[in-house]
Amino acid sequence: MRTLVLNAGYEPLSIVSFKRALVLVLEGKATVLASDDEHPIWSSAGAWERPSVILLRRYVRIPGARAVPVSRRGVLRRDGSRCAYCGGSATTIDHIIPRSRGGEDTWENLVACCLRCNNVKGDRTPMEMGWMMRTTPKAPRGTTWIVKGMERSLPEWDEFLQAAA
Repeated sequence: MRTLVLNAGYEPLSIVSFKRALVLVLEGKATVLASDDEHPIWSSAGAWERPSVILLRRYVRIPGARAVPVSRRGVLRRDGSRCAYCGGSATTIDHIIPRSRGGEDTWENLVACCLRCNNVKGDRTPMEMGWMMRTTPKAPRGTTWIVKGMERSLPEWDEFLQAAA
């Protein structure tokens, strides 16, 4: 079971195990905002609620300059697994400016792409193909992109993640 840790400003900060979350609560460093009532934690000293979302009592500054690292999974997530050219289901990523022409692995040069469009495009740019892109690629922003594991969020986190967005 994973636990979402929120900053004192209700920003997602990290995801920890329920054991780590319980330690933070018992040490007085965090409070429980949501818990899994069906699975309490039992010990010889008693029973505690299993935290699914905790709020830190002290504010922890999140560096705004933290860049989100580029990854295949991240590009597919940013683009909703939709091809930037035809809108179909994307399984690969494509360099808008091909690497052979100096294109780099940046958020602005990578898009999700279906295998068919990727093969047809080959070593050319979309402009050379006469293709229009559905959106302009840019680097994702926000704490939900910085926190590792947020792509597999739990349903009980939704109200807290929407408040942070």
